Amino acid sequence: MTHEPPARALAAAIADRRRPAEPDQAGSDCSDRSHDWDGLFRAVVARLRHLLAAPADADSLRGGAPECLLALEQLHEQLAAEREASRQVARALTQARAALEAAGIALGHSQARERRERHRALHDTLTTLPNREQFDRRVADALHPAEGGPPRLAVLYLDLDGFKPINDRHGHDTGDALLRIVAARLAGAVRAGDLVCRIGGDEFACLVAEPMAPEQLGHLAHKLFDAVAAPLRVGGLELRVRPSIGIARYPDDGDTAATLLRHADGAMYRAKRRHLGYAFFDHRSDA
Repeated sequence: MTHEPPARALAAAIADRRRPAEPDQAGSDCSDRSHDWDGLFRAVVARLRHLLAAPADADSLRGGAPECLLALEQLHEQLAAEREASRQVARALTQARAALEAAGIALGHSQARERRERHRALHDTLTTLPNREQFDRRVADALHPAEGGPPRLAVLYLDLDGFKPINDRHGHDTGDALLRIVAARLAGAVRAGDLVCRIGGDEFACLVAEPMAPEQLGHLAHKLFDAVAAPLRVGGLELRVRPSIGIARYPDDGDTAATLLRHADGAMYRAKRRHLGYAFFDHRSDA
């Protein structure tokens, strides 16, 4: 019996699905496979329509049915294989997303840990103020401004009078609480662009990086003195400490962070000895 055109199309579609993929076809995309399935579907449907449209003939039906059955079985196998491949791709994508999410979380934790370590390296653990290392860095930056203009800055050195007796009498916990209160008061008394640091013990420093006339620096020192000297409460205790403040200005009193801090420290000791509250560095008295 001569095959009808639909039968030839079906045979060609079956043969095409049976043919092994060439190496350069192994990576063909989903649209190519869908096109192959469409062709096979159309061939099966055309063959079935041809069989149904022909006069009832048992031999004809018996001859065409196996072709359709074989084509449908092969199509089912191909679809099952494609579904399994899709599931594998979906599993791989899920695993990749999970791996990326885990890597992102690990990276976030690493960055947060790095920020914490960097913060600890540059801040005092008790008061959370910047520490001596950060103070030195900021002074060095102020001495070499990025704009290249002449630097203008001053350093104030503060020491708490009467802190040791309080610490000895009421204990270190009370002393630590007092230092935290003093640190907060100092930080709140300066301008946004100024820097207050804890140098160590009961000693603090303030970097004034913006231009200030001597009378303005004196006003700032007086403001810091009043902020620290105000009564404070720790638990049920009402305590008082007074600061002694020394002031050194660039470039008259030094041109390095260490020199400015040392000269401000010398002026502070003179203010402490003479109960002045604050004093500017004097080369004859404080050197």
